[in-house]
Formats: sequence, structure tokens, C-alpha cells
Amino acid sequence: MLQHCRFARLLGSTALSAILVLGLSSCQTAGPSDITGSLGEKTEASGAADPRREVELYRDRFRANPNDAVTALQYGKALRAAGQRSQAVAVLEQATIAHPSDKTLLAGYGRALADNANFQQAFDVLSRAHTPDDPDWRILSAQGTALDQLGRYDEARQYYASALKIVPEEPSVLSNLGLSYVLSKDLAKAEETLRRAQSRPDADQRVRLNLALVVGLQGRLAEAESIVKADRPADEAAANVAYLRRILSRKGNARADAAKMPATAIGRPD
Repeated sequence: MLQHCRFARLLGSTALSAILVLGLSSCQTAGPSDITGSLGEKTEASGAADPRREVELYRDRFRANPNDAVTALQYGKALRAAGQRSQAVAVLEQATIAHPSDKTLLAGYGRALADNANFQQAFDVLSRAHTPDDPDWRILSAQGTALDQLGRYDEARQYYASALKIVPEEPSVLSNLGLSYVLSKDLAKAEETLRRAQSRPDADQRVRLNLALVVGLQGRLAEAESIVKADRPADEAAANVAYLRRILSRKGNARADAAKMPATAIGRPD
């Protein structure tokens, strides 16, 4: 299960989880993954062996000083890492009321809302986290993922295009764009986009795993398996392949579910 949860995190995006709808809530993940709509917090999960200890630590600090923006943000992250998404929303909402101009808090609050499947509100909050004269490509990409979850694919891709004007060929944005095409069932375009992302020297393993999923969805299972196994230790490669097969065995139901409900598990935006 640990290997499966790790693979789920690496695959992740809320858009992708909407496609999968595989009951990943059993995995103790950080919610949104960085590859999808990253807001630049690549250490979202603290790395602690037990996220509950992080929650206890920051809860005590938050209770001692609930008006401290930094503490509220860290507490919200800890709650998300522990899967307590509604509580994270409540904490960060309170913090943004106290600090309505704090763009870092607004970004964190938007992420928490997206975790909790409040996609329209997440989009609106993220819109306040940067300005047209000082756009943040990570937030633009995150807004795109929220729009994808609302089924507004063309609008979402405008946000990805804006992000790519700031950071051309950024693999995390290309990966989000590729997953957008998955949601609209244009798998050929999704594969093309994800291969662009994978070709970048700074692409991480989540891009490769997203590519493997798209290749597998097109019926090329052997090729998809070779992608997820490449350069992985034997036990991890086997777990990845098993999980990929499980995903692909449910692709029909997952696609149907994706059209009508935004399940969240491994998340966008992050």
C-alpha cells in the first residue's frame, strides 16, 4: 500500500484524480501534487514519518498565536498533509480574513479550497493571490487546473498559455496542459504535450508517470509499463506497474465519472 500511495502521489493532479476516481483516500498524501498547478511549495508534505505530529506541533503554535500568518499557513499545510482538508480550509479562511492582502496566504487558501473540491471558490481566491501587472505563473497554472475541474477546458488552456509565456516549456505547466487534454478526451494531444514536458531536462518523475497513464489509456500497455519501470528499483517498478494496471482496468468508469464529478485525492492545484 505504501508503494501504491507513493505512486498515486507522483501521478497526481486533481484533474487526473477525477479521471481515476479510484478511492485513493486511503493514501495519506499531501493532497495536491506539485506537478499540477504548483504554487512553488515543493515541500508541501513535511516529510515527517507521521503527519499527525506536524498537525499537533502547528496546532499548538496556532492556538498560541492565531493571528500569525506564517503559523496559520504552516498549520494549514500540515492539515492538508494529514488529509484534513476541511479543517485546512477553515484555518486558512480565518487567516485570510485577518490578512486579506497576504498573497502567500491567499495562494495557500486557494490550494486548500481546490483540495476540498471547491473549485470555483479556489479559482476566485487564486485570482486575488497575484495581479495582472505581476502575474505568478504557478498561480496561473493552478487557476487553469481549477477551471479544468469545472469543465471549462478552453479557458483553462488560456491560463496555461499565459503561464508558458512567462516560463516557456515549463514541464509542470505542460503536464497540467496535457492532463487538461486527457479530461477532454483528446488523448493524442495529451500524449504530444506530455512528451514535450518529458523532454525537458528539469522534468521530474511525475511527468513521466502522467505520460505513462496517457499511453496506457490508448491501449499501449507494454509501452506504458516500460515508461513507469525505467530507472526504478525492482520493487518500486513492480508496484508502479501493478498500480498502473489497476488504473487502466477502470478507465471506462473513470472517464464517465470525470465528466460529472470532481473527485479529489492527489490533487491540483499545488
